[in-house]
Amino acid sequence: MKRSLGPKTLPLPAPAWLVGTYDADGRPNLVTVAWGGVCSSEPPSIAISLRKSRHSYDAIVQRKAFTINVPAESHVRETDFAGIVSGRDVDKFAAAGLTPVKSELVDAPYVDEFPLVLECRLLQIIELGIHTQFVGEIVDVKADQAVLDPHGLPDAEKVRPIIYDTGTRNYFGIGQLLGKGFAVGKDLHKK
Repeated sequence: MKRSLGPKTLPLPAPAWLVGTYDADGRPNLVTVAWGGVCSSEPPSIAISLRKSRHSYDAIVQRKAFTINVPAESHVRETDFAGIVSGRDVDKFAAAGLTPVKSELVDAPYVDEFPLVLECRLLQIIELGIHTQFVGEIVDVKADQAVLDPHGLPDAEKVRPIIYDTGTRNYFGIGQLLGKGFAVGKDLHKK
């Protein structure tokens, strides 16, 4: 029997992404987000949600761009750090020993050391309670060659992305492969 927990933000897992922006002074900044995910296939789009109090909020509104930086498990400390301090007070790239790279496609930086990056142009802003959702069109995906599969696509077992448990506030790595999508459940399909 299931126990009711009430209305809470407890999806499992949530991503642990670092969103890259330039602030009003042109300084590169990062913020860690867990509220995010793919929201459209055509155009390819991703959504993230931030509180208005975050330093990156105004940067996204003003620059109309952001990057999604997918850290590997080896960067869990840097990922956590980027969510603890404000870019108003700290140069997060320098403090975390990360390298900002200026995107050639959008007005936002990305993290050179992270294996997977999505460059996004702001499409829509949606006010949702205490958060604002930013929908960005993915204009390019950049991946380190070492994390690509034989078909040239990012391989989760090579990227080793960090996932976040919103209830316990713990970070995890991914687990073992369970099966191929659109194949493992085919035997349950009755004609």
